[in-house]
Amino acid sequence: MKSILRDLYRHQSWADAEHWRLIAAYDRARDDETIRTRLHHIHVVQHAFRWIIGDRRSPPQFTKAEDFATFDALREYARSYHADVEPWLSSLTDDRLSTSIDVPFFKDPPLTITVAEALTQCAMHSQHHRGQNAARLRELGGAPENTDYIVWLWKGRPAPVW
Repeated sequence: MKSILRDLYRHQSWADAEHWRLIAAYDRARDDETIRTRLHHIHVVQHAFRWIIGDRRSPPQFTKAEDFATFDALREYARSYHADVEPWLSSLTDDRLSTSIDVPFFKDPPLTITVAEALTQCAMHSQHHRGQNAARLRELGGAPENTDYIVWLWKGRPAPVW
């Protein structure tokens, strides 16, 4: 399980970096409020899941898109997650991955899942919203590229270029 999760997160980092590169290269997309809001959502959820799975000693930091004055400031927020999560993910043991945790955002009924399931959800959530942004990029006249997991494998598991 750990090797699959490691691959999913390496893919997530590459796909996020590619996604940002494509959006940054096209002014209409870069300035689009829908894309900007969704970019923020992708990364605030990533940060939230890192908190959910972590020690929870300090409260989670919930930001808003408008907290980031520039596109580049928001991109740095995205990149900082990936810089933090890679070494942390490598430190997780099989015991920790199978540990049950409560997801505090689900109250009625409460949700208890494993750390591995939470990590999987986070990766899948990001993929879903990258797809929405790719469709929006195309609507604006841009040319999204395929950032699917299988494309990452086909390209030889490239490292992200932020």
